[in-house]
Amino acid sequence: MRSRVDVAALTVALIAIAFSSARAQESDCNAPARDPIVHVDMPGRPFEPVASSDGCWLFVTLTQADDAAGPGVAVVRRSGGSLALARRVSLKGNPTGAVLTNDQKLLIVADGGYLAFLDATRLEAGDGDPVLGYMGDGSPVGFIYVNVSRDDRYLFAAAERGAGIVVIDLQEARAGGFRERGGVARLDVGNAPIAVTLSNDGRFLYTTSEAALPEWNWPRSCKPENPNARARAPYHAQGAIVVFDLSVALRDPNHAPASRVPAGCNPVRLVLSPGGDVAYVSARGDDMLEAFDTGRLVSDTAHALLGKAGVGVAPVGVAVIDSGARVVVTSSNRFGGNAQDRQPLTIVDAAKLRAGTRANIGTIPAGAFPRELRVSADGRTLFVTNFASRTLEVVDLARALGSPSR
Repeated sequence: MRSRVDVAALTVALIAIAFSSARAQESDCNAPARDPIVHVDMPGRPFEPVASSDGCWLFVTLTQADDAAGPGVAVVRRSGGSLALARRVSLKGNPTGAVLTNDQKLLIVADGGYLAFLDATRLEAGDGDPVLGYMGDGSPVGFIYVNVSRDDRYLFAAAERGAGIVVIDLQEARAGGFRERGGVARLDVGNAPIAVTLSNDGRFLYTTSEAALPEWNWPRSCKPENPNARARAPYHAQGAIVVFDLSVALRDPNHAPASRVPAGCNPVRLVLSPGGDVAYVSARGDDMLEAFDTGRLVSDTAHALLGKAGVGVAPVGVAVIDSGARVVVTSSNRFGGNAQDRQPLTIVDAAKLRAGTRANIGTIPAGAFPRELRVSADGRTLFVTNFASRTLEVVDLARALGSPSR
């Protein structure tokens, strides 16, 4: 009996040591850098930063490379307040949006004519080929964004030039070695679907369409985004937020109910408040950030818009910070800028935005064409991809904003 008690005590002690070590490593990974804003050079044009849940690793998709290695994924290690490019992995196609599965085992990349699947452990360790396989045949459907359900059962991929969302049974795809097994549904959206955002309860899928289809009979109100052509008459209708009820869509995609809500000219990104009750959308063609009531997006579409705020030129990426109190949006200036630009991120007071009052409360400096934003799991750090100036920007929010991060 004595030896059994000793073994049990030893087991508890070892578990405690392992837990303490894991917590210490996580704290070290998330230690702030010396400066509140740090730029890390990337070997190509970075599109999206994806952070591991412990904050120790960043996986940054590269749509173009500066050398023969080609497009792919840059693996960045965070430790003790420093960041270093650990390695890069080449991919065929055109890598853009990416997501880590909730079990942290699989990185899925929207890759132009493909969906690429990578082993996250191998990406971190640099041991073995991390590319597990591709789905797709390279045809120009323009996969641009991906997301997974909370239980990692379903993968949702926005096909920008394919006008729809592809739904894949991820468990079946894994079992089949990612060889075209697992297709569940295609949800028709319309012109240029981009966002793939799931409601907090997993019931609804929100996406954006950059311009209404002619059969929707929405009036033309949007002018060309290129500043050299702004004098022309409006040539297409507003874009939309399109909402699908997944409980029906996964059973009968051909008759999936969807609501369509006007969302300004060329809406592109959509993120939710922490409670899931507000959707924030960047309307790129209007230079606006908009806020919508997610309940009314389904039940009262005519009154779903809560407020809007003018931000920088051609906003794209959006992130919610400070437990929902503030929203950050990029000013991409994608149709008029160059690699030497230094463009701002606009900080918006969420409550003032929803109230329709003056909401802009500050800026954070960025590089050229800041494209995507992601926030660390602890909420303290903002990751920015400066697409044209080829840097990953890391922002300590408390110091960069001059106030405590809530």
